[in-house]
Amino acid sequence: MRVLVSWSTGKDSAWCLQTLCRVADVEVVGLLATVNEAHDRVAMHAVRHELLAAQARAVGLPLMVVKLPSPCSNATYDAAMQQAMTQARAEGVEAVAFGDLFLAEVRRYREERLARVGMRALFPLWGRPTRALAEEMIAAGLRARLTCVDPRAIPASFAGREFDLRLLRELPAHADPCGENGEFHSFAWDGPMLLRPIGIQTGEVVLRDGFVFVDLLPTEAAA
Repeated sequence: MRVLVSWSTGKDSAWCLQTLCRVADVEVVGLLATVNEAHDRVAMHAVRHELLAAQARAVGLPLMVVKLPSPCSNATYDAAMQQAMTQARAEGVEAVAFGDLFLAEVRRYREERLARVGMRALFPLWGRPTRALAEEMIAAGLRARLTCVDPRAIPASFAGREFDLRLLRELPAHADPCGENGEFHSFAWDGPMLLRPIGIQTGEVVLRDGFVFVDLLPTEAAA
C-alpha cells in the first residue's frame, strides 16, 4: 500500500512514520504537510518552512505541501485538502497515515474526508497508552522541542523545552503526556526515523492568539 504520512513536524507524526517503516505491506512515499501561506510556517506548530524541508531531507522522502490562507475557514481547508488528496490518489497513493492517538471525532473526520476521494486513513498509534508511548519514543532516541504551548493547560515556561523524561515528570497531572488534547506541539529534530539530526537554536518567544510560541531557528547544519 502506497501511503503518505501526515506530517506536523512533531513527535507523533515522526513516530507514526517510524512505526509504519516496520509494516511489511506499507510503502511510505512522502510526507504531507499544511503550511500557513502568509507566514510560511507549519500550521499550529508554527515551525519555519525551511525546518520542515530539512526534516523531509533528513527522512529521505518527498514533501507534499498544502498551502493554506490565514485565517483559514473549515470550508477552505476542506477544499484545499480534497484537491491535494485527489491529486495524490491520481498518482497512486492509497492512504494517509496520521499520528492521532485517541480523539475519535478527529479520526472520523479524517476517514470521511479521505473516503470521498477513494483513500483510506491509517492510525498506527491509535489507542496506545500515552504515557507508555511517550516513554517509548524517548527511550528509542526521538528528540523533540516544544514549539507551542497552551498556557491554559500547562505552564508557559514549558515552551521551548526538550520532550524528555524530566518534562514528563513535571507536566501537570491533568495534562496528556503526548499533548493529545492540544496542551503542546513539538518539532522532532533527531531520532531513528531521521538519517541525521537537524541543527536548531531557540529564537523569539511570543504570545499570540492565546498560545505561547517558540521560534526555532535552523543552524548551519540544518541548511
